[in-house]
Amino acid sequence: MLLRRAAATGSSKLLRRTALQSIVRSRYFSDDVFSAPREGMDYDVLLVGAGPASLSAAIRIKQLGLEKGTDLSVCVVEKGAEVGSHIVSGNVFEPRALNELIPDWKEKGAPLDTPVSDDRFLIISKDGSWKLPNFLLPPQQHNHGNYVISLGKLTRWLGAQAEELGVEIYPGFSASEVLYREDGGVRGIATRDVGINKDGTPKETFARGMELRARVTLFGEGCRGSCSEEVMGKFNLRQHVQPQTYGLGIKEVWRIPKDKHSPGYLRS
Repeated sequence: MLLRRAAATGSSKLLRRTALQSIVRSRYFSDDVFSAPREGMDYDVLLVGAGPASLSAAIRIKQLGLEKGTDLSVCVVEKGAEVGSHIVSGNVFEPRALNELIPDWKEKGAPLDTPVSDDRFLIISKDGSWKLPNFLLPPQQHNHGNYVISLGKLTRWLGAQAEELGVEIYPGFSASEVLYREDGGVRGIATRDVGINKDGTPKETFARGMELRARVTLFGEGCRGSCSEEVMGKFNLRQHVQPQTYGLGIKEVWRIPKDKHSPGYLRS
């Protein structure tokens, strides 16, 4: 109830988070603490993972609710210590979807500060390089009108926009279990139990995780998310579809003299 009152009165995110932690840290001293009942909260929509997809969905759901005069309760849980902490990549960002979601993103201070000034696609050999002419490239490789951004900064900004609309975001809480209704449908997730020794026995500070229940649950954990994999397997969601492909990326940060730096210049 403390969490609900804090959200209803517009109190700070810190107060809401402290209230959630105080519930999670409730202690049980029964013989079988692992079967002790969990505290829980109910929402209209629950989103697992606070990446760009989940946050965009949360924002759009709240927008649609406001358009219809319906106050939908929307919650996002994120395993990272803060929104954007697990988003480390740079990005060449095509803003069409953001234009549709938040048309006044420039006025709201979205961190899209470096427009692409030029891009070149090169064939490189030990003897030199040759530029590919633009007419040989597919449309998605043309970066005119795009921006060079930090995806982590954009994610944090989307989180702030979602909270302004009334979305409750709880970083530091990972989903460890999918909850199901009696009819087999998904009814939410449970967060991880805390206070467990390395051998699996409960510490004196052991506490059960929270149950977060919702009419609709969206999983946006990223590739190979444990809850997403469970749901895809249970409902056979990957049947008759193309296999997912994954790529391993290596990030390099180069420091160069300012006189050799051209903001927005891309080479591939």
